[in-house]
Amino acid sequence: MILIKNGKILTMCGPAIDCGYVLIEGKKIFEVGKDIDTSKYQITQTIDAKGLWVMPGLIESHCHIGITEEKKGFEGDDCNEMKDPITPYIRAIDAINPMDSAFHNAVSSGITSVMSGPGSSNIVGGQFAFIKTSGRFIDEMAVLQPAAMKVAFGENPKSNYNELKEVPTTRMTIAALLREELFKAKLYQKEKQDSEKNGEPFELNFRRECWLPILDKKIPLKAHAHRTDDILTAIRIAKEFDLNLTLDHCTEGYLIAPLIKESGFPAIIGPGFASRSKIETQNMDFKNAGILSKAGVKVAITTDHPVSRIQYLPICAGFAVKEGLPMEDGFKAITLNAAEICNVSDRLGSIQAGKDADIAIFDGNPMEVFTNTIYTIIDGQIIYDKNHRNN
Repeated sequence: MILIKNGKILTMCGPAIDCGYVLIEGKKIFEVGKDIDTSKYQITQTIDAKGLWVMPGLIESHCHIGITEEKKGFEGDDCNEMKDPITPYIRAIDAINPMDSAFHNAVSSGITSVMSGPGSSNIVGGQFAFIKTSGRFIDEMAVLQPAAMKVAFGENPKSNYNELKEVPTTRMTIAALLREELFKAKLYQKEKQDSEKNGEPFELNFRRECWLPILDKKIPLKAHAHRTDDILTAIRIAKEFDLNLTLDHCTEGYLIAPLIKESGFPAIIGPGFASRSKIETQNMDFKNAGILSKAGVKVAITTDHPVSRIQYLPICAGFAVKEGLPMEDGFKAITLNAAEICNVSDRLGSIQAGKDADIAIFDGNPMEVFTNTIYTIIDGQIIYDKNHRNN
């Protein structure tokens, strides 16, 4: 058992506990509270967190870590298969390299889990995976796989296929091809269900089978959408096919906040530190998250690593707070909200008994630039210790 004591515990599921404790047993949080009788337990290690902030491990809800590797160039870039606009069958888990140096940056910043997957050059990019940030064996790092199906609207698929002189080159064709793919997937689902009901043989289709978790609403469409019209097209198609959806980037979301609230879909905002290099990001502003959150939209923050580097996730949340996102919502945007949006809140996102022992300990508010990460704990193991950096 590991005991973290005397810290300011930000549980994310209730009021902060001043001078509280977190007790870890194995890979799980065993107990959280104000006072503890240590004689009742066989504690093998104690962390005195006096003067420190104890939080759930931070969560990056949209990135390409391990797929677009740092310092590797083409050899380390597996983010986009840019010859076919519809590739739902490809899986992030087959490309994520745990040896990417960015994983160390994540861990040393208190980021304990990430949603990583394909890029946005295709209309359907493939399947994201939700993984822990520590490990060498990706199958053991995975928390949820597949975790979402990436789709993209607007400038990226338009630009890529215009250069190739192939479709799609318009927003109309992007939407049409996605509808066609979803329509075929629905037909496949119905044929499979009818065959099973009638006890008839059925030939599995590798390119269609991967759509069933989306059609069954077990995992969402993960929609790359910046402009208001692309955001609304993503919502329109999700409603037409009765699918769950996350609005990723959602750069102009603040311009249509009531419509996004009405849709019921959450927004993953960012990357705020990126330049306005594309036409569709001209209205990018850190005030976006605050306006959406105050309108009642569930909001998470992303760096979109490597567009912005992953270690700046809490700083991005801090800038959103500076521009109007309530402080509590800023914390939740990189912990509990992110976990709920990524469908892993049964295990992550808050400090509660029974949840994974993923804990980040800071010497202040992690959204402030001068704050240091002191410890990062993943699955009950101290992965990063500022005072013993070889851990």
